[in-house]
Amino acid sequence: MLRERLRKIRERIKQACERAGRDEQSVTLIAVSKTFPMSSVLEAYQAGIRHFGENRVQELNEKSKSLPGVLNDGDIYWHMIGHAQRNKAKDIASNADMMHSLDSVRLASELNKRASGLREKIPCMIQVNVSGESSKFGLQPQEVDGFLEEIQNFEHIDAIGLMTLAAPAKNPEDIRPQFTLLRALRDELGGKYGSIKNLSMGMSGDFEVAIEEGATHVRVGSLLFGSRH
Repeated sequence: MLRERLRKIRERIKQACERAGRDEQSVTLIAVSKTFPMSSVLEAYQAGIRHFGENRVQELNEKSKSLPGVLNDGDIYWHMIGHAQRNKAKDIASNADMMHSLDSVRLASELNKRASGLREKIPCMIQVNVSGESSKFGLQPQEVDGFLEEIQNFEHIDAIGLMTLAAPAKNPEDIRPQFTLLRALRDELGGKYGSIKNLSMGMSGDFEVAIEEGATHVRVGSLLFGSRH
C-alpha cells in the first residue's frame, strides 16, 4: 500500500514540476514520520525514501538510533521540522541532518555552541510566518534580513533557505499567495546571502501548489503513511 501511495505522490510531484517547467529532481520529498512507528519508517525506507521529517526531538532521537542519518554514517537524512526549545539543541546537533525550523537568535546561538566538536555545519532553514497567524511559530517576513545578519558569524550554522507552514485551507489555491511571498523573499535575500536558495514549503494537502511556486523540499506525512491516530 505504501509503495502505491508513494508512486502516486511521485507522479503528482512530476506533473507539478512539468507545469512549472522544473526538473523533478529539484524537489526533495520528505516523509513526515511523526507519531508513526519505526515499522512504518522502515517500510518507507524499503520503498526507496531517504528523507524523513520529525516534529519532536525525542522522537527523532529514538528513530535515528534505529536508522542513523548521514551525520551518523547512515544513508538517510533526518529533518527536524518542528519547533524546538534551546534545551534540545544538543540533541538536534547530534542527530538532525537538517533543521527546518530555526526562528530565534538564541536557538541559533545554542545550536552553534552545541555543534562545536560534533560537526562542521548544521544546514538550517529559517522559519517564516507568512500566514500572519498568531498560533504559528516563525519570524515575520520583514524580520528575516536582520536575523540572517545576526547569525551569519555563527561558524556552525549554515542558513540554506526558508521554511513556512501555510494556513489550513480546503482549496490549495487560496494559500498560493503565501508560497509566492516566501519565494519572493527567498529571491530577494538570495542576492544578499548567497546560501539562501531552498524553500521548504508544502504538505500533503498543498504540495503541488508549493512546487509550482518554487518549493525545493515538500513535507508529506498522512498522504504517504495514512491517517494519524
